[in-house]
Amino acid sequence: MAEHESLEFGKADFVLLDNVSMEEFMANLKLRFDKGRIYTYIGEVVVSVNPYRAMNIYGRDTVEQYKGRELYERPPHLFAIADAAYKAMKRRNKDTCIVISGESGAGKTEASKYIMQYIAAITNPNQRAEVERVKNMLLKSNCVLEAFGNAKTNRNDNSSRFGKYMDINFDFKGDPIGGHISNYLLEKCRVIFQQEGERSFHSFYQLLRGAPDSLIRSLHIQKDPAAYNYIKSSINDGADFKAVADAMKVIGFTGDEIQTVYKILATILHLGNLTFGVDGDVTLIENTKLVSILRELLSTKEENVEKALLYRTVATGRDVIEKQHTVQEASYGRDALAKAMYERLFCWIVGRINDIIEVKNYDAKIHGKNTVIGVLDIYGFEIFQNNSFEQFCINYCNEKLQQLFIQLVLKQEQEEYQREGIPWKHIDYFNNQIIVDLVEQQHKGIFSVLDEACMNVGKVTDEVFLQGLNTKLAKHAHYTSRKLSPTDKSLEFDRDFRIRHYAGDVVYSVVGFIDKNKDTLFQDFKRLLYNSSNPVLKGMWPEGKLSITEVTKRPLTAATLFKNSMISLVENLACKEPYYVRCIKPNDVKSPLLFEQERCRHQVEYLGLLENVRVRRAGFAYRQTYPRFLQRYKMISEFTWPNHELSSDKEAVKRLLQGCGFDHDVAYGKTKVFIRTPRTLFSLEEQRAEMVQRIVLFLQKVWRGTIARMRYRRMRAALVILQAYRRYKVKSYFREVHRRFKNVKSMKDYGRHVKWPTPPKVLRKFEEALRSIYNRYADKISAFYFQRCTSLNTETEDEPLSNNMFLNCKNRAVLITDRHLYKMDPLRQYKPMKSIPLYNVTGVSVSPGKDQLVVFHTKDSRDLVVCLQGMVPANESRIGELVGTLLSHFRIHSQQNCRTTCSDRMTVTVGK
Repeated sequence: MAEHESLEFGKADFVLLDNVSMEEFMANLKLRFDKGRIYTYIGEVVVSVNPYRAMNIYGRDTVEQYKGRELYERPPHLFAIADAAYKAMKRRNKDTCIVISGESGAGKTEASKYIMQYIAAITNPNQRAEVERVKNMLLKSNCVLEAFGNAKTNRNDNSSRFGKYMDINFDFKGDPIGGHISNYLLEKCRVIFQQEGERSFHSFYQLLRGAPDSLIRSLHIQKDPAAYNYIKSSINDGADFKAVADAMKVIGFTGDEIQTVYKILATILHLGNLTFGVDGDVTLIENTKLVSILRELLSTKEENVEKALLYRTVATGRDVIEKQHTVQEASYGRDALAKAMYERLFCWIVGRINDIIEVKNYDAKIHGKNTVIGVLDIYGFEIFQNNSFEQFCINYCNEKLQQLFIQLVLKQEQEEYQREGIPWKHIDYFNNQIIVDLVEQQHKGIFSVLDEACMNVGKVTDEVFLQGLNTKLAKHAHYTSRKLSPTDKSLEFDRDFRIRHYAGDVVYSVVGFIDKNKDTLFQDFKRLLYNSSNPVLKGMWPEGKLSITEVTKRPLTAATLFKNSMISLVENLACKEPYYVRCIKPNDVKSPLLFEQERCRHQVEYLGLLENVRVRRAGFAYRQTYPRFLQRYKMISEFTWPNHELSSDKEAVKRLLQGCGFDHDVAYGKTKVFIRTPRTLFSLEEQRAEMVQRIVLFLQKVWRGTIARMRYRRMRAALVILQAYRRYKVKSYFREVHRRFKNVKSMKDYGRHVKWPTPPKVLRKFEEALRSIYNRYADKISAFYFQRCTSLNTETEDEPLSNNMFLNCKNRAVLITDRHLYKMDPLRQYKPMKSIPLYNVTGVSVSPGKDQLVVFHTKDSRDLVVCLQGMVPANESRIGELVGTLLSHFRIHSQQNCRTTCSDRMTVTVGK
């Protein structure tokens, strides 16, 4: 079920603002920040505000909430955009990318890590070991790259000082199988110099603070960062040393490779403490002990180290000469070597990671298409007091990405309207192509002017470069300098120029542009490191194998290399389906409570967020596929709830919106419905919320009734089973009683020795009563059944009984109790036919012959005659026993003396 935030948190999508203005945009952004909602949508773009505090919104439970969901189904989140990119890649077999942008400290690096963690969490459901290994290496690579590429700045304690683009490769099942990392423009000048309050790269401090004593001694370094000229310290990174070392081992770095990394870091620290002096005309190294340490760490010869630091070998035709450095040249060479070594180290680390994680032996014909999700985490647009060559390149990079963003957003919108058959409404927007051309255009752009200045013969200065800019760009609307604007005192003569960027005006100082663009490193250092006996270090400097006299092409300048890499990056992103995360830094003091309006407003402007909203709102504020729209709003209309019977979902949506009176504010595309104003969508949401309450109550009622019926059926079933079981037990008991006692009448003790079966619990009292009755009557009843009972009907009195006097003989049964004597009919279920009270019996006569006649004499002269033929053996002892039993019974219960006779002649009195 979709979950939407209450309006108390503001609008979750800026596209749904009532009025598109900077004031409403900022008010909504601040409200959501104050309420702890750091993510907001602009259509399919996520705006992220750095909360400067830990938030419990990235756990496994949150991952499950966004897994497989559409963007609109859950509140705005990074996971939603990551899932959208993953679904597009997996379902539509399309390469996608997630572009993360914003200024330093806005949270770009953290956002990229959360996106990587989400992709890792939702993939490989079958827990394949190889996929788990690849995922682990991809995640660990972040840890390593942060250590060597990030640094503390005045704006951010973990600022990425390089650009990073990672491609993650997926197989046809959607599981990661490898990746590739591209790095851009490492800020290597930070190795030798940092602004006040800033630091060098984390790796130096982690080594000094966290390395074991044995490693510290082997590298000849101290734990105190203050002992080294190149670095400054303010944070203890000791705990991170082991984490980075372990991550490198997981990725696949060997022990020797990791040791070489530490040696290079130590070498750079020692280089920073190397000082030069002059003895006459000779330049020398003042602290020569460091040369021996450098020789050991670099695995080369000591004399070669000293020579490379103090001399430059120059080839003039066939002649080779050694030119001694001045102190300034030696210091420049030392710093250039330190920067180059760190840059080569960083690029080697990236290349080594790529060697391990890149997809190998993948055949698309066998394994299916290899799809990609790209994640771009790159430095943001910034304005400093003294903006250098590096910052100029960074801001140019952001101009390129902003151009791509605007073009793709407009392109996506236009393509969608055309695809759906909806008229496209053109809107005006600022196209920053003019600024991009200002920087990169051939022969006219700033990079071209800079390269031309570097190629000039003779003394080339930064001022010469600035003059070239003033000449070629004098009429450009987005360029100016103090020479072109003499009255502008914010610019220094022969030093500054200003560019009117998309995000604002920035003043750059040309000091250092020429040197940084040339990026000169003496060939002697390259040969020195190539000739190292350490194979890892040797492999980092392949060009060192060239001989001194060997002619080489002029290397590309730093500006050209960076421009080419940016063009390649943008082309790579343009061929993928892009998703955007736009990061905003709410304040400069890293407070979780402070929202600085002007600072945030400036970032909104340079990120183009308001223009993005306007583009999105140019035609229709909201669009959704017909099935999805019905799924959310079908309960509003009786024609669509619970399911419609119309010809298509499109017709059902039309009927729904017409019934609500919104037909004038919508357009119907081929696969989607387009809603023009947010007010219509809010009205639909209000009607839906009202209906949802009623539906919930109805469902609760139905469910409670269902539960009650289920409970009743279970109870009834249990009762039926219980009753059936009881009946079964009772019947079983009676069958067993019958089986055991069915022949007791032929037993001498009438069954007194028979063991009673164990009764069920329900019959225990009954069994006790039954046993009592049985025992009582077993003692007292003389006979229970008399078969072939014979009754005599005659009108004579006092006439001798003889065989020929029988007129009517029938089978009868006689039952004698303690009060009555009953004559019963066996053919009519032993229905009593005659009842004689025992006190009315005066005597019993028994025939000794085979006829076995018995006569019960009564006071009212209605004697009963029965025949025991076939039931009692014809002998006197058995008859005597029977007569004795009857006599005893009658004496006890008739309360009078009964005469008993045994004779072959008996007198029967028969009344009328």
